[in-house]
Amino acid sequence: MSKGEKVVGMVTGFMDKLAAIAMLSAMLLVVANVVLRVTVGKPILGSYEYVGFITAAIIGLAIAHCAFRNSHIAVGFIMDRFPEKVRLTVDGAVHLISALFLGLFSYHIVDYAASMALTGEVSPTTKTPFYPFIYVVAIGMSALCGVLLLRMFNIMMRIRVKNG
Repeated sequence: MSKGEKVVGMVTGFMDKLAAIAMLSAMLLVVANVVLRVTVGKPILGSYEYVGFITAAIIGLAIAHCAFRNSHIAVGFIMDRFPEKVRLTVDGAVHLISALFLGLFSYHIVDYAASMALTGEVSPTTKTPFYPFIYVVAIGMSALCGVLLLRMFNIMMRIRVKNG
């Protein structure tokens, strides 16, 4: 494992642990809301909004580590029929296009979060600002972009070694 892979693995692993903590907090919030609603008759005000915010953070934080570990679903039954050099070239191109898209996406998400911060947009019930959660999603997408660029670099190195 290269130094770059170790760094990306550590960063995405840390983000994944934060996502796990966020998942635990969402579960505890839902359980507490149900228990309070049934026993005392007073649910937690805004729990639906909070769970939505936390869920956005979970997805944003966990997606890069999922890609780093290749834990996503991949359907390769067509590409498996091609020679390895063709597969590597197509994989490299797909990773490059995906990384470019995610880089642009992250940039525009940050821009959107900044505009939300300037306008002071908040949720209707709890008056929680939206922009911190949008920034978390942008960080997660940027990390996913980094993972894809690392994968593309590794594929390019494999192609280079094959061409000798």
